Amino acid sequence: MQNPAFVFPGQGSQKVGMGLDAIGLRPDLIDTYYRTADEILGLPLATLCWEGPEESLRDTSVTQPAVFLTSLVTLDVLRERGVRPAVVAGHSLGEYTALVCAGVLDWTDALRLVRRRGELMAAVNAHVPGAMAAVLGLDLPRVEEICSEVRSETGRTVEVANDNEPGQIVVSGTAPAVELVMRAAESAGARKAVALRVGAPFHCSLMAGIEEEFAAELAGVEFHDPQVPVVSTVTADHVRTAADAVACLRRQLVGRVHWTGAVRGMAAAGVDAFVEVGPGRVLGGLCRRITPEIPVHATDDAARLAKTLTALACAENAVV
Repeated sequence: MQNPAFVFPGQGSQKVGMGLDAIGLRPDLIDTYYRTADEILGLPLATLCWEGPEESLRDTSVTQPAVFLTSLVTLDVLRERGVRPAVVAGHSLGEYTALVCAGVLDWTDALRLVRRRGELMAAVNAHVPGAMAAVLGLDLPRVEEICSEVRSETGRTVEVANDNEPGQIVVSGTAPAVELVMRAAESAGARKAVALRVGAPFHCSLMAGIEEEFAAELAGVEFHDPQVPVVSTVTADHVRTAADAVACLRRQLVGRVHWTGAVRGMAAAGVDAFVEVGPGRVLGGLCRRITPEIPVHATDDAARLAKTLTALACAENAVV
């Protein structure tokens, strides 16, 4: 395999104990990343990742840096074993890790941005309680139509937030409106509609109020042109310059995640494997269903990480 894509997960992939298997392979990364992150953020992030409690790990302002850091540590393990991506992409929060991998952002700057992003998103939810739900078994146009009908009937905000795969569409908005979309979707023939356990209504216009404040945070950070090809899921297109990266991260707050389009674009460009770098296996499942002809690899525990390193065979010591 010569053209693997590294894909980085976002919020929802967190779990207590994440990162421990990677640290088992590289204990030196505790000081390199975890202790440094604890000092920068003033949080016991390492303890929260490894020991929980789960309730604390679900706090958006904690979840986002925790998932980011776990993916970053896993990335370092892959790099040390000689595994390199041909292209990178991240789902929502995961786009920050992708940009670090591509040399666009310093990891400590990305960590601070991710923490602030989580704080601002959590503040929105405290002010206007929101929700998200996955609609399974309806196509994108039908879900968009249902959202439009609910908005017209109630005046409440609900929008498509994620095009995750054909037949899996995530909606976001005020809690009552999301509940109405779930009921309408099931009445319209959806296989099911599932409420997501998230800390805020991500990727919808309810986040517009924090866009300027977060733009100021982005303006205080140095961005570089990518050294590795990056596909943004805000645009389902390449991030070609530092300015592109800044624009995508700003638009991300209210913009839809175009995961289906991003994956199909990478496949059309010649990607021959998808490697999910970080906790969980959600993105791998999406990639497998979008492009079933392309193999998918996981890294979320020691056994899967070892299998991935062996399959990619990018270094002499690519076996744990």
